[in-house]
Amino acid sequence: MDFSSLLKPEAIRVFSSVSSKKRLMHDLAGVAEMCYNTNYTHAVEALLEREALGPTGVGGGVALPHARLEELDRVVGAFVLLENPIEFEAIDKQPVDIIFSLFAPKSAGVEHLKALALVSRTLREQSIVSKLRSNPNPTTLHTILTEPTSVQAA
Repeated sequence: MDFSSLLKPEAIRVFSSVSSKKRLMHDLAGVAEMCYNTNYTHAVEALLEREALGPTGVGGGVALPHARLEELDRVVGAFVLLENPIEFEAIDKQPVDIIFSLFAPKSAGVEHLKALALVSRTLREQSIVSKLRSNPNPTTLHTILTEPTSVQAA
């Protein structure tokens, strides 16, 4: 599994103003609906339900909200870079500006966990996070995220 199989180029967004975590969840559901034909309402509800179990802000300005949706047949993702970080109840109490959301089929077990591990591992790399923050262009962001792992580590 790699980022190119998870993330369509059109599922990458840069937002100049998102007012809250809840608004972000709506925006992520909109991206999923447009790019992967998911049900907007189901996606919002699933993201908010998961977030109610515990915030998905993993620290360092990064959040990994995720949800399971009936209508999907594979794990897919949406990436958002915020120009203005928002409060996210992250583990380190820092605001969040990098969000990678995963949407998985209800039946996805191991594949969902593998995707979450891949995203988490990648977004722990400070060099990658710095590149993402420095390049607010969706095409460039997609290129950074889909570079082979050996290139990312350089």
